[in-house]
Amino acid sequence: MAATHTRGQVIERRLAAIMMADVVGYSRLMGNDEVGTLRALDAHRNAVLEPMIAGHHGRLVKTTGDGFLAEFQSVVAAVSCASAIQRAIAARNAEVPPDRRLDFRIGINLGDIIVEGSDIFGDGVNVASRLEALAEPGGVAISGTVHDQIRDKLPLAFADRGEQTVKNISHPVHVWTLGASALAALADTPATASAPRRQLRLRLWFPALALAVVALLAAAVWLVVDRVGPAARSGPALSLVVLPFKSLGNPGQDYLADIITEALTTSLARLPKSFVIAPSTAFTYKGRNVDVRQLHDELGVRYVLEGSEQSDGNRVRINAQLIDATTRAQVWGDQFDADRADLLQMQDEIVTRLSHTLQFQIADIEAARVAAVPPGDLNAEELAMRCSSGVMNAQSAPARLDQIYPLCERALQLDPRNVRALIQLAFRSLDRVNELRSADRDGDLRQAHAYIARALDVDPGNAAAHFARSQLLVAEHHFDEAIDEAQQSLALDPSFVSAYGTLAIANAYLGHPENSVEYAEKAVRLSPRDPFLFFFQADEGFPLILLGEAERAIVVLRRAVAGAPQWPIPRALLAAALAEAGREDEAREELARYVALGGPTPRTIAQFRVQLPSDNATFRAQVERITEGLRKAGMPEQ
Repeated sequence: MAATHTRGQVIERRLAAIMMADVVGYSRLMGNDEVGTLRALDAHRNAVLEPMIAGHHGRLVKTTGDGFLAEFQSVVAAVSCASAIQRAIAARNAEVPPDRRLDFRIGINLGDIIVEGSDIFGDGVNVASRLEALAEPGGVAISGTVHDQIRDKLPLAFADRGEQTVKNISHPVHVWTLGASALAALADTPATASAPRRQLRLRLWFPALALAVVALLAAAVWLVVDRVGPAARSGPALSLVVLPFKSLGNPGQDYLADIITEALTTSLARLPKSFVIAPSTAFTYKGRNVDVRQLHDELGVRYVLEGSEQSDGNRVRINAQLIDATTRAQVWGDQFDADRADLLQMQDEIVTRLSHTLQFQIADIEAARVAAVPPGDLNAEELAMRCSSGVMNAQSAPARLDQIYPLCERALQLDPRNVRALIQLAFRSLDRVNELRSADRDGDLRQAHAYIARALDVDPGNAAAHFARSQLLVAEHHFDEAIDEAQQSLALDPSFVSAYGTLAIANAYLGHPENSVEYAEKAVRLSPRDPFLFFFQADEGFPLILLGEAERAIVVLRRAVAGAPQWPIPRALLAAALAEAGREDEAREELARYVALGGPTPRTIAQFRVQLPSDNATFRAQVERITEGLRKAGMPEQ
């Protein structure tokens, strides 16, 4: 905080996160029903706005007729509060006729403010006001400085809207937005108090939970298991319990292990057709040595996930094992280290990595389990799982994939509403387009669109289906909409890291390659052993070339080529990067390998230019680095 003196008066200044909000179409609402509108606004203030601002340690500075101004000491708290407010308002509006709904727009800025009594003024407030006007109804708009502070701290995938010129502000403002549809799908964001305060809450919460709730929920699970009979006791295909992770450090500091257990359970429960035992029941086994076969018999689960965390200074080591409860065999295990410096970010990263890895591992294990069964004896879901696992393990070898996809076609013959099969078949068409292998681009896009529409009709909340739609929108050159769909996918499942690939490539086509690199790097960090890691590496190498960082691009593109040697795109990009780095002999060799792959890929500079999907002026200027690199590597003009 600082103070300046003007003509004997002391003017207080400080840095704050400023939130500005107003009601969309307030004049129209007042004209239609003045009394009803005022009552509804007052009800929202009393039930949502004031409690949530106070709950996030903010201060309501003033109301402004149809809106309000608030300040926060924490940027993360301000953005979490905005997200919570918009979701609460949407829930309250659900049964209100559309023409009577009060939808808010919220803008948040981090800036210097002038304090005068209980009021605040200054450019920081003015920018927040302009941001609010740029938010969509039910959405949130934030400045670039706010985004820098919350990036990787909250599971909110804001879309980059670039530099915007706004009224009465002398300089352009970098704007990031989060739409109403993505907000509506979000699970509650983490508490935004400081780490020690959160730890205290957890220490108080878990013992109370164990005493008050666990017995009832355990009894409920027993009733369910008893009623469903022997079939359930053999375990649904994706049934598991996450046992409380063990803390190998100070027994009094086991809150982190408890957080991981609870959050991982919640994340895995989002898997389609999964059966995951509630954490309140799982915590009844804390500190007990239980035979996994006993868990199979008592809870009706096929798998048991257990693990531990051990702190050493600023590092935390996580161990996790997945055990088949029917055979007591460990079917998967992993270990990794995380940085404790930012506790909230570390917790989210641990849970996302474990959840994403387990999704692949369980699908693989289940596919292996049914692999020995003749296809004629499998049901639709088992066929779709075998198909999914085959696609993951085939990487991008077209010949192998052509042998695998018929399993998904057979699954749809048995069950036309099988979402897993619909999504895989959509990607069969999309991958041909995105990998420049399609002989009928329009036909493949129509087919992908049909499969995705059917999947979303069956399961509108399926993260993979929204990701597929984001990829379709990229292929159709609708990049802003693609970003919205990728955000929706991450809102439904924060561990669905493939959606970061869409965010990376769409941002590159919109002229923001620096954002693309960040998204691709995040995907690699969250899923370093991903079966589709080569996609993330190509998504990183592409914008690095656009930014003129050829040497960095060469490193990641070599990894992409090694991971998917039959995929032509990273080979072409690698050839361009090598040429731009002055290594033209290597570039020519790589371009020759690219040409040798065959297929309907660009063979000339003219063909390459025709296939560029974006007319964005910034992208067009940046992509000349790739064009020039291909020219240096020996690609002919015509």
